[in-house]
Amino acid sequence: MITVTGSVETKLSADKAFAFMREFENTSTWDPNTPVMDKLTPGPVAVGHRYHAESEFRGKRQTLEYEVIELTENHIKLRGENKTVTAFDSVNVSPSGTGSLVKYTAEFSIKGPAKIIQPLLKPAFMQLRDPALNGIRDTLNAQAAG
Repeated sequence: MITVTGSVETKLSADKAFAFMREFENTSTWDPNTPVMDKLTPGPVAVGHRYHAESEFRGKRQTLEYEVIELTENHIKLRGENKTVTAFDSVNVSPSGTGSLVKYTAEFSIKGPAKIIQPLLKPAFMQLRDPALNGIRDTLNAQAAG
């Protein structure tokens, strides 16, 4: 499994930051590598809710179906899958000073024959990290300022 993780501090309160982050359809506003994230299940976010995602990876658009598998007052975890990869995305938000600390973790497990090259793909997955973390920080800070 390839794990990509990092944290950012924001000026937005933990409650407001998590309220935004748990609405996973907002991913396309902060992650430049995920231009499409559509909520498929109506109503407030809950375990079992599903999303359709389209992500850019190594110059190709990948489609994944995500499902919320854990949800608490400051944590959400989703499982995404397609023919070639299983992904787990987790967001944890905690208070930090007058703002919040947002920890984002994405875990990827390659399926099928390509699994043998999984270690070689780690650098490509790591390149997704900083743009996503910067997007989280900038988007939440803009909300705090607005």
